[in-house]
Amino acid sequence: MDIKEEKKFTIGTINLKLIGLSFIVIIIGFLLMTGEPTITEYNPDIFSTRRIVVASIIAFFGFGCTIFAIMYKPKNKKGSEK
Repeated sequence: MDIKEEKKFTIGTINLKLIGLSFIVIIIGFLLMTGEPTITEYNPDIFSTRRIVVASIIAFFGFGCTIFAIMYKPKNKKGSEK
């Protein structure tokens, strides 16, 4: 075994950056779902479009981007093919 042998990971650095970016999108979607607590009285804001529609779409888009980031395979450069 050679000391200078490079370790190859299944998921590359581009994939990890894309996964991190998609997690940020998911967190933004969940943050848009939050709001004032409605423990003491009824608040119709819990049924707002931002909480139900927009936040759900953004979070779902983030989960889809996570799947894409895991499956993404970057193209090899001409000189690096083995």
